[in-house]
Amino acid sequence: MPVSEQIEQRLRAAFAPRELQVVDDSESHRGHAGFQEGGESHFNVRIRAEAFVGQSRIARHRAVHKAIGPDVIGRIHALAIDVDA
Repeated sequence: MPVSEQIEQRLRAAFAPRELQVVDDSESHRGHAGFQEGGESHFNVRIRAEAFVGQSRIARHRAVHKAIGPDVIGRIHALAIDVDA
């Protein structure tokens, strides 16, 4: 299963977001550190969920990382997160 699908499945399961976009942005990083042929190295995530109400920006990012899990986080080079309640 592609990394983008794993990220999406885990975030949906953890937060039941009303909005979720997971974009593999790897190709725009060709020639930069961490790029790997075939993509799946750089991702942009935009997530909106009630679960984030009252949490600081840092707490939201930590929650997203925890939900994705160290097994997936360890396989990617970069993860840009846009998270809000």
